[in-house]
Amino acid sequence: MKKTIFTLSAIVALAFTGCMQDEAPPILEDPGNSGTVGNNTVSVSGMISESTTWTNDNIYVLNQKVVVPSGVVLTIQAGTIIKGTEGTGSLASALIIAQGGKLNAVGTATEPIIFTSINDNIEVGQTAGTNLNETNSGLWGGLIVLGYAPSSFSGDVDVVQIEGIPADDTFGLYGGEDATDNSGVYQYISIRHGGALIGEGNEINGLTLGGVGSGTVIENIEVVANVDDGIEFFGGTVNATNLLVWAQGDDAIDIDQGYSGIIDNAIVILGANSDHAFEIDGPEGTATGSFTLRNSTIVGNAVTENGEYADYRSKAMGRTENIYAYGFKSSSDVELDNDGVATNYNDGLLTFGAWEIVLPTGVSQVTDIFVNKAETVDVSGFGSTATAVSEGTSTVGATTSLLSWTYANTKAELGF
Repeated sequence: MKKTIFTLSAIVALAFTGCMQDEAPPILEDPGNSGTVGNNTVSVSGMISESTTWTNDNIYVLNQKVVVPSGVVLTIQAGTIIKGTEGTGSLASALIIAQGGKLNAVGTATEPIIFTSINDNIEVGQTAGTNLNETNSGLWGGLIVLGYAPSSFSGDVDVVQIEGIPADDTFGLYGGEDATDNSGVYQYISIRHGGALIGEGNEINGLTLGGVGSGTVIENIEVVANVDDGIEFFGGTVNATNLLVWAQGDDAIDIDQGYSGIIDNAIVILGANSDHAFEIDGPEGTATGSFTLRNSTIVGNAVTENGEYADYRSKAMGRTENIYAYGFKSSSDVELDNDGVATNYNDGLLTFGAWEIVLPTGVSQVTDIFVNKAETVDVSGFGSTATAVSEGTSTVGATTSLLSWTYANTKAELGF
């Protein structure tokens, strides 16, 4: 996770220089029809100029960046398949819901809306192809949603540029003062094989939420095989329910910049290249924000080089509760990363409810998993709300049956 931050004056300057450095996305005047390139295939690119609907009898191909700008509503029918083209840097494909734009993407358990790669052989009417799996990542970009909700930025600037969008693309701005901002409805969506590189060490997340407000509905979202983070919350106030991240390359659920919503009922399944199940950062400016992360099941493995439970960093503040974890290595930990977050723990700004953990071989007591790495700040009681349990006997964690519809449940034979 890397952030690119700009002051308002720098952003204004970019508006004038961007067209010289990176040609603005072309206007697609009739995105429903004029881009048709073959049977049941519609190619789309650039700014969508008017509200439109994508239907489930077509496959929509994102040719580089497709932007839903302010005042425009894109509706996607249940069962629709969207494929992103390959490309890196400014050529990376992504669907971007800019500030003031809306996406109404309402899938169902039997007809999810699927974002995947152009290389995926999935066809109209299917929920999975046959040629890709959880090891295939970075084949396109991702889904980026940007709003006007409050966030805490370094320097207390009002707006910044989202990671994953080059600095000269000014439709990448997010942040503001409208806590109830509405960026649309996102239900039963599966996002697969994304995370295209835009710069050294900087990839697009599966689902990026920048300054998204509480008027937005986010329920039943799956991210599979993304190079960078699965789902990242950059500030904002949106709540998110029923999430699953499988085999991400970095962190599964990442919180930054004073995010103040509730994340409820989440499943994380680490893959061979995964880092943390949770990475939690705090506010960057003087504005504060407190998250709630609850009712989650996180699954590690013995082969992931990193594969940590959670890392709490840079003055993180909020509550994590009702977490069930199993399958991790003996070296995996829940970590307070620095003095700022350790101080917040001592001050009651970062709190923990029940955790139930299946102890890895070689770990004798559950509190050994909870590690304070602050240099000068001591803490007491860290890990005292955690209990060691046997696998299958947990009383906390996610209600996994609510995510039985997912591609991961089918492909990994999870038995939800």
